[in-house]
Amino acid sequence: MAQLKRTLSLGAVTLFGIAYMTPIIVLGTFGILADTTGGAVPSAYLAASIAMLFTALSYGKMAKAFPVAGSAYTYVRKSISPKLGFLAGWAVLLDYLFLPMAIWLIGAAYLSSAFPSVPQPVWVLAFIGITTVINIVGLQLAKTINGVLMLLQFLVLAAFVGLAAHYATGSLNQPFWSLAPFYHESFQLPLVMSGAAIACYSFLGFDAVSTLTEETHEPRKTIPRAILLITVLGGVIFIAASYLVQLAHPSTDFANADSAAYEIARTIGGDVFVSFFLIGLIVGQFTSGLSAQASASRLLFAMGRDGVLPKRLFGRLSERFGTPVISIVLCGVVALLALRMDVTTSTSFINFGAFLAFSLVNLSVIFHYWLGEGKRGIAAVVFYLLFPLIGMSADLWLMMSLDHLAIYLGLAWLALGMIYLAMITGGLRRQPPEMHFEEA
Repeated sequence: MAQLKRTLSLGAVTLFGIAYMTPIIVLGTFGILADTTGGAVPSAYLAASIAMLFTALSYGKMAKAFPVAGSAYTYVRKSISPKLGFLAGWAVLLDYLFLPMAIWLIGAAYLSSAFPSVPQPVWVLAFIGITTVINIVGLQLAKTINGVLMLLQFLVLAAFVGLAAHYATGSLNQPFWSLAPFYHESFQLPLVMSGAAIACYSFLGFDAVSTLTEETHEPRKTIPRAILLITVLGGVIFIAASYLVQLAHPSTDFANADSAAYEIARTIGGDVFVSFFLIGLIVGQFTSGLSAQASASRLLFAMGRDGVLPKRLFGRLSERFGTPVISIVLCGVVALLALRMDVTTSTSFINFGAFLAFSLVNLSVIFHYWLGEGKRGIAAVVFYLLFPLIGMSADLWLMMSLDHLAIYLGLAWLALGMIYLAMITGGLRRQPPEMHFEEA
């Protein structure tokens, strides 16, 4: 049986997840969230953080029970049913397959604006080519590159937040602490929840690391800890950064909401700082794309190894590199759609798949621990029933807060998954192909 090598520690897995989340994206999407929430971006991130924390707890519980590659696909399949597990994996595929494309498209758009003489497709192809080669060579190289680029990204983010704080409290003579960025006269909860549904895009790294369990030392301990660390650290970064930026620029009036951070960067730091900000944003997109492609390829490998996807293509590792080369290349091929799509179209339905998968993972905790193992007592009620129900309810609420286009496209993807499931199970008369996962 093909097995991945265990080379990743808690620090490496946490770094991988933080890189996937791309902390600097809080600046890149600030204008969109400010416009959506009516100037209450920190509240949107606070709501998203709370919802994601409950879901992260469920992921940690299931990663401890099933320390193998596959993420939501594995958890739901083993705890509830193989058929529903397939649909969970299909929902995650929507998220994972299209996320690298969206990430690279955003990075290419920023580079194209900075260097208009270079056609945007050139930047898209460069992103795809470089990250594909790195991921084929292996996670050790990716881990080293992530470490260097993450440092630069955090320096730029820290500089931006520091300048925003200085501008808000110095130039404008405002107090350092104010409730205005969280709550003001025009505050509307539905708008904040709509913003939270978008903000959850930034948290996708916490679940991505669960696909690396077979490459992690002591995964039953390491993965749950990493998942919680990533969620908490990400939430603190997003809330603090958005608070200070909102304090520096309380208005929702931007020349272009999609590039609002450029306007703010120029206001708080001048023209020179805008260039440094651009570098940090591109670095963030590169590290995020690197992690997203690696996680998507591991999910395809897990499904291929089970025979749910063609095993000869997806369930094999390269003899030379020990990585799922075909799955990695497929992620790059899917990303070529970025040559014919825009950012809005490519990202509109990613969160639908994420929220559906998150809801099913919360449900799998109840099925595995509360119903399957019969856990009882006060602690069991809290951790195996109450918390998963809260997490599932929050995820479904956020899903319904998405725009209608995202919901329609997500439902269309789910319908395709159900058709494929019917094909491979003889009209649902058989269970999907199953393969037992064992630790190395």
